Amino acid sequence: MNKFCLLLLFVGWTVSAQKQIPDLSLNNLEGKSISLKNNFAEKDKLYVFSFWATWCTPCISELDELNEVQEDWKKSVNFEVIAISTDDTRTQKRVKPLINGKGWDYQVLLDTNQDFKRAMSIVNIPYTIVVKNGEIVHIQNGYVPGNEKELLEKLKTL
Repeated sequence: MNKFCLLLLFVGWTVSAQKQIPDLSLNNLEGKSISLKNNFAEKDKLYVFSFWATWCTPCISELDELNEVQEDWKKSVNFEVIAISTDDTRTQKRVKPLINGKGWDYQVLLDTNQDFKRAMSIVNIPYTIVVKNGEIVHIQNGYVPGNEKELLEKLKTL
């Protein structure tokens, strides 16, 4: 078997490894517990979960860009961005000041124990998951400027 076939098998396996959003609860910035399954279940609405951390420059760039374009996108797509901070207990205190300084208009959840990240088998951030009707319908790993345009086109097809 050549390397390309092995890569396709690996990619196919990792995409199919987790098809549904896990049944977990995470705290928001106010300390309220939010159930992933119950709070992100509006029929046919797309939920864009963006995994990030305060120390991750590409993550912050991606969330800055999404914040700039989300109002325009909402004219053509029914979606919501949820920023999942993977900061641990040492760096978690930086999350709220960073968000306030950036003025991001997202719901932010804290994955301090990285339960959600582990359940999704995420190794590196930034990592974006699109969920529709409880099912994971798209995964984007990493960020480079311009990725948001590809994401919008994907959201339009879902």
